Amino acid sequence: MIIDVHAHWGPWFFSMEVGAVVTNLAVMDRYGIDLAVVSATEAVIYDPTTGNRAMARMLETTDRLLGYLTINPRRLDDAERDLRELLPTGRFVGVKIHTDYTGSPPSSPQTRAALELAAAHDLPALVHTWDRSPLDLAAAVADIPGLRAIAGHMGANGWRHAVEAANSVDRLWLEPCFSHTEAGRFAAVAAAVDPHRLLFGTDATLIDPAAAYGAVLAADLEPELAERVAWRNAADLFRLERA
Repeated sequence: MIIDVHAHWGPWFFSMEVGAVVTNLAVMDRYGIDLAVVSATEAVIYDPTTGNRAMARMLETTDRLLGYLTINPRRLDDAERDLRELLPTGRFVGVKIHTDYTGSPPSSPQTRAALELAAAHDLPALVHTWDRSPLDLAAAVADIPGLRAIAGHMGANGWRHAVEAANSVDRLWLEPCFSHTEAGRFAAVAAAVDPHRLLFGTDATLIDPAAAYGAVLAADLEPELAERVAWRNAADLFRLERA
């Protein structure tokens, strides 16, 4: 069993043959990924309102994808409406916040308010992190009761800060997808944090899952930890009965 906690559905602004849900499923099949939690590219890059609704319709077509409802921290009225209207579908299991595209770093008042909204709805928040920003996300987790957050990319080149962040609070998870290969990165993180806080994420369909898959395999994890990373921690975090 493998659960990908950081994936996307829909076309990108590059010349890439992605977009259709069959592409997501084909990529998942290639790497043995059973279930993926996806955000709509349209919602992340362009407009959350139309993107979230397009994905709600797509999610009705397959049981192998679950959704992140994308929140733009600068459009919280729209986010509250989307949550009210789309959560009853039962297909959205978390929220996605891209701090760079929205110009709203984890330390900003806007993103703090968005994270409070996620906590109020008891939804995990996948947050784009880079460099030192996992520390700011950890501070938000410490300040906001009940908030469960995933540091997307586990800080990317700031993964050492992600280790510090994850060890400072008990409601912050890390996932490894990153567009630049760095030998030993995931192994070092896995050796330094609570094994319950590690997840598997690929950034598909933007990045081929081979990158994250190879990083995890190269870490040569003990079988119990490998199982936790592959799916068990994600099943616990998202409260997935099927896993």
